[in-house]
Amino acid sequence: MRLAPGLYLVATPIGNLGDVGLRALAVLGAADRICCEDTRVTGKLLARYKIRARLEPYYDHNAETARPVILAALRHGERVALVSDAGTPLISDPGYKLVCAALAEGLSVTAIPGPSALLTALLLSGQPPDRFFFAGFLPRQPIARRRTLAGWASLDATLLFYEAPARLAATLADMAEILGSRSAAVARELTKLHEEVRRGRLTELAAHYELAGSPRGEIVIVVGPPVPAAPPTEDEIDRRLHDAVAALGVREAARELAVESGLPRQMLYRRALAIRNRAR
Repeated sequence: MRLAPGLYLVATPIGNLGDVGLRALAVLGAADRICCEDTRVTGKLLARYKIRARLEPYYDHNAETARPVILAALRHGERVALVSDAGTPLISDPGYKLVCAALAEGLSVTAIPGPSALLTALLLSGQPPDRFFFAGFLPRQPIARRRTLAGWASLDATLLFYEAPARLAATLADMAEILGSRSAAVARELTKLHEEVRRGRLTELAAHYELAGSPRGEIVIVVGPPVPAAPPTEDEIDRRLHDAVAALGVREAARELAVESGLPRQMLYRRALAIRNRAR
């Protein structure tokens, strides 16, 4: 394969080495150097497919010193592949600053799509996939974690998170408290021999992992969107209007309930007016 100079973001398997793409293998085989989080992990993939390549570590702790070296190689016309230990680079993995620096210099950047833990978990979760929000890892500290969850509680979308096994039970308990007992799923060891997807309410999942203890493997939590509240009944509308009319007057009572319920303000105004007239 003739590979043009530039930076190639190559997705690699999240567990099963058979999931690697043909184009990914071609790029890895033709690259002048492969920058990876852990040379031992990437080395196993390359050995499986008999690819001999120059491996260089690129991870959070050496990125500041390694990035100028990679950029210099790109300026000299090298073909550089960037991979993470598993899945798609830049998704909760190093690489974003490198891509920004390369783009700022007008250097070529190409993405080779492939496996992704968050998309695999979403497909298996049973939650709506049409609109979703990926939040990465939540804060480790409980107060910060709850504050972050509260900020997304009203988001009308399926929520996806990565989490460490040791924090799973505590995180699920916080989710149940802040988000309510929504439908959810915990996916771990995806595409591997001991793949597991456990589905249920957040309260049920929190209770299970509190008793079972910390599981093994990399974990994705998928939380369904908030369930729309049932529309108020006729009696409930009249009761709330009655109280609001007494406190606020007809016009303001109709406006306030329209904002709260989403019901037409003109309809509520007429009902509020009738309630006031009956009370006279």
